[in-house]
Amino acid sequence: MKLLQTTFSLPSGSLLQNRIAKSAMSENIGTLKNAPTKQLIKAYKVWAKGNPGLLITGNVMVDSQALGEARNVVVEDRSNFKLLQAWAKTVEGTGTQIWPQLNHPGRQAFAAINKEVVAPSAVSLKMGGASSMFKKPTPLTEDAIWKIIKRFGNAAKIMQDAGFSGCQIHGAHGYLVSQFLSPLSNTRNDQWGGSLENRARFVLEVYKEIRTQVGAAYPIGIKINSADFQRGGFSEEESMEVVRLLSKEGIDLIEISGGTYEKPAMVGHKQKKSTQEREAYFLDYIEKVRSITDKPLMLTGGFRTVAVMEQALADGKLDIVGLARPFCLSPELAQDIFSGKTTAFETPFPSSGFRFIDKMGGVELPWYALQIGRLGKGKRPKKNLSGLTAFYLSTKNMIVKSFFKN
Repeated sequence: MKLLQTTFSLPSGSLLQNRIAKSAMSENIGTLKNAPTKQLIKAYKVWAKGNPGLLITGNVMVDSQALGEARNVVVEDRSNFKLLQAWAKTVEGTGTQIWPQLNHPGRQAFAAINKEVVAPSAVSLKMGGASSMFKKPTPLTEDAIWKIIKRFGNAAKIMQDAGFSGCQIHGAHGYLVSQFLSPLSNTRNDQWGGSLENRARFVLEVYKEIRTQVGAAYPIGIKINSADFQRGGFSEEESMEVVRLLSKEGIDLIEISGGTYEKPAMVGHKQKKSTQEREAYFLDYIEKVRSITDKPLMLTGGFRTVAVMEQALADGKLDIVGLARPFCLSPELAQDIFSGKTTAFETPFPSSGFRFIDKMGGVELPWYALQIGRLGKGKRPKKNLSGLTAFYLSTKNMIVKSFFKN
């Protein structure tokens, strides 16, 4: 574990105390008015005590009119500034950095909790029986696009002022940034669509706006898809070109993932059996990326043993190891790895007991979110937690939030 425990300096000059990061996960435990809760803040205190190098929060939405989940935290003004400060202070005295993951859901916004759904183009999600839960999106106007770009910068600045030590743009998993990049969801014929140069314009402008507002010394990262895993979608070759463009602009950390709601490769679904067994789902891709950028690389998805994590660093394939769901069941995971207590871990796929519900993907995210909620209540993770309970509570949140929809 020599490399996992070493420090790492980001291009901005910011120092990570080790090479383990908690990657972003769905939390969905904000208030119904989308403010951070004491429960959410407490969960981060628990994680910080485990001394990872970096904690990346779950989705922090930049627009209260565009929610991915009912209880997402939204940062569009300073109305909850003291709570944001308390959230940032959870890492005090630990050496751990904490970054918000800034996001806009675009068309991946449930109809029940969003009055209007926008996207680059009027292209609906194709998710079988679950498609009915999402509206056909309204194409964004030029003016609306620039307003969203400003929202990203505004949210980043507020979080910086609140004490967060960096930020990450969510450019993966089929959310708005990812939608602009994909030729399947972006069929525009203006400066925001068509060629890859045009499709990448949105993410580059988001980065530039954030950089303008937070300054050169503040770390900005991005989570980007290696591919969408959809025929005719955002490809590996296109992803590598976007990495080149972001590297040229000065991005501080590039986290590699993959997939969308339609093809959830980020959690192992739709992956080849050989890929699932190998660990590190996107390792082949990150090796290619290493040859085209000198910017720090972080890989999340599939790691299950310390030996593989250490070897990936030793081989120079990546700089930071991202772990997400393992932190839900082992909140002191980083410290346990460093002490030798943990050498391997598992991330179960919970089931509701009903195949059609499991197939819709309505169990896994809320099941792990409930584990985070337990940490925030001072409880330990519960590995035998009912998948059906998780689905019920997630649905209940959606129904309750629908009555508060603006």
